[in-house]
Amino acid sequence: MNKLSIVGAGLVGEAAALIIAREELCRELMLIDVQGELAQGKALDVWQAAVESGSDTRVYGGSNAEMLQDSDLVVITAGVPRKPGQSRQDVLSINLPILDTIMRDINRHAPEATVLVVSNPVDVLTYRAWSLSGQGRDRVFGQAGVLDTARMKCFIAEETGFSARDITALVLGGHGDSMVPLMRYCAVGSVPLSHFLSSQQIERIVERTRQGGGEILGLKKVGSACDAPGVAIAQMVDAIANGRNRILPAVAILEGEYGRTGIAMGVPCVLADKGIVRVIELPLDAQEQVMFDHSADQVVRDIAEMNAL
Repeated sequence: MNKLSIVGAGLVGEAAALIIAREELCRELMLIDVQGELAQGKALDVWQAAVESGSDTRVYGGSNAEMLQDSDLVVITAGVPRKPGQSRQDVLSINLPILDTIMRDINRHAPEATVLVVSNPVDVLTYRAWSLSGQGRDRVFGQAGVLDTARMKCFIAEETGFSARDITALVLGGHGDSMVPLMRYCAVGSVPLSHFLSSQQIERIVERTRQGGGEILGLKKVGSACDAPGVAIAQMVDAIANGRNRILPAVAILEGEYGRTGIAMGVPCVLADKGIVRVIELPLDAQEQVMFDHSADQVVRDIAEMNAL
């Protein structure tokens, strides 16, 4: 990838920038924020760290929207983070106008760029970004499921004592309390998780995964999760930059999959150089479908709330 821009030089944007630069996933990396000097300072710090790792990625920071010019991929992390006790939906009224401004800048300076939305509430803001972009769903999508899946794998490793390297997991639905961890698709070394854990243990993992971000927020008091989201962003960027055709969960605009149309939901997707190659529709059992529909209904309500603002 020639040029990648991250809009939002907060902790998540900085964490993602460091990994992307160190892994040399692009030639030029722009870190853009309304606080231009902050972005410049963080960019310089990230660049020096990347150089020490042997990377030739050049990192620049600033506040000028013209820095977006000719970006191949734009990652949006800008917005206010949650505070303890807040839901992701509670920050919608603040983050919506921020996203609208960023999308206007992208449409002006990098209209052909692929867009990865990370800002919360990510399902609603991904839908908004897509509706403003004029692009197909292959070019505008969100990050949530990679992070949620990583959290679930941690909790499974903790509960079972097995290496996280051997654990596979999958989370669908909205990014929040109504997410749908598909435990039927979770395994350790290809052995179904139910072989090792009781239904009560599995339910504890499901609930902790749903509350994973809130748990970190409550413990840190100031600031939400940043390192794990940064790694999740970098995984998706790597799949796109290197055209890997990886199957990763992403917040995608649905076009009839899972019985839904015109909403943004977390589903397994194939990611390659231009973005989403296809959405994978898994067969759900009756209970899973009920949970997915509940999550989808919540996203529909959230989009309606957004449209009313």
